[in-house]
Amino acid sequence: MTTSTGIDARLDRISTDGSYMIIPMDHGLTMGAVTGLKDIESTIDGVTRGGADAVLTQKGIAPRVHDNKNGKGYIVHLNGSTTIGPDEQDKRLTGTVEEAIRVGADAVSFHINVGSNYEPDQLTQLAEVTETADRFGMPVLAMAYARGPGVDSTDPEALGHAVRLAEEVGADIVKTGYSGDAESFQHVVESTRLPVVIAGGSKGTDRETVEMVRGVMDAGGAGISMGRSIFQHEDPEAIATAVSGVIHDDLSTDEALSTAGLAIEA
Repeated sequence: MTTSTGIDARLDRISTDGSYMIIPMDHGLTMGAVTGLKDIESTIDGVTRGGADAVLTQKGIAPRVHDNKNGKGYIVHLNGSTTIGPDEQDKRLTGTVEEAIRVGADAVSFHINVGSNYEPDQLTQLAEVTETADRFGMPVLAMAYARGPGVDSTDPEALGHAVRLAEEVGADIVKTGYSGDAESFQHVVESTRLPVVIAGGSKGTDRETVEMVRGVMDAGGAGISMGRSIFQHEDPEAIATAVSGVIHDDLSTDEALSTAGLAIEA
């Protein structure tokens, strides 16, 4: 939000030369101990060896993170909901900036569903988080999704509105959904001066995952904040290596898959 030595220093810890490869693993709260999260220590070790810049969890998982992240960055997520609760879009506060600092985080993240019935409360809370974080020199990753009644979650205009909202209330990085191709996603990237990273959603094929990342980078995006497509992979380190190849080394889809030892056929 403002120029701060602390914010800049911590952004460096969760990125590589301004590009971001973040692996969120807060899904244990949302979905339970799904594949890849029971032995989260091994998954964290694998994805960071594969090139991830940072991992992201809820605060209570912090003791399982630090010994396994191979010197990479750590982000603590500050709200959440469950798939078995009354409404998954109703994200509630689960932590504070101060708690994130105490457990060794380099940044905090907060989820807002722009266009949902819960947008007003989430907007207020996000603004409060950015104000507190700014005082402590902590970067804020806003997970700003276009979600709600009558909202198309892949519409570039809606996604552009979501990322702009994040900048307007003081976030330092913004994560949103993907519009489906590089050409349309360029509008999303141009809607803000913040680094824009994309969510992955449910696990696709290796080629689909890497092609999506390639599209984001071609559109001028800053990288990914992608969970299930990475941590639920049968070889998290391999798919992380492929994605890192695109983000950090500007590889083509085929080059990235080949470098990672993954099949390059469609």
